[in-house]
Amino acid sequence: MPKQPRAFVAWLLGAAVIVGLDQWTKVYFDSTFTYGQRLPVLSFFDFTLLYNPGAAFSFLSDGQGWQRWLFTVIAVGAIVLILHLLWRSRNQYLFCAALMAILGGAIGNLIDRVQHGHVVDFLLFYWQQWHFPAFNIADVSITVGAVLLILDEIRRIRRQAKKDHG
Repeated sequence: MPKQPRAFVAWLLGAAVIVGLDQWTKVYFDSTFTYGQRLPVLSFFDFTLLYNPGAAFSFLSDGQGWQRWLFTVIAVGAIVLILHLLWRSRNQYLFCAALMAILGGAIGNLIDRVQHGHVVDFLLFYWQQWHFPAFNIADVSITVGAVLLILDEIRRIRRQAKKDHG
């Protein structure tokens, strides 16, 4: 196989690993915990089982079910765009690592949304009465991917500035 397609396949395999880990952990918590059950791990962190019919941070979670299909269409569109960008840019390591992480997370949450109508969350951070919204491995992956995209853009801007100034 030529080097170019191999790089693309490697990024897809990385995303598949993320999807596998995400789905395995969700199945574990969904089958081991009852809804709302919490298991304290640290003074600021619990495992729990919660369902999120909305998007990040429970955005639109109080909708009447239409948001399931809205977020499904958005996820499918994002996945198609990411696949295109991965193919086109497959040798840009940091950019593709970011896209791979976002792709894996998007597919993981899409599977939940299609299969259950909600996303399974199980990681809960809190401090005294304050609680960060529960999340999962797919959410972590998407967040890491977004941070890597920002870092890649900062690097691109610095390279361009160097080129322009000397």
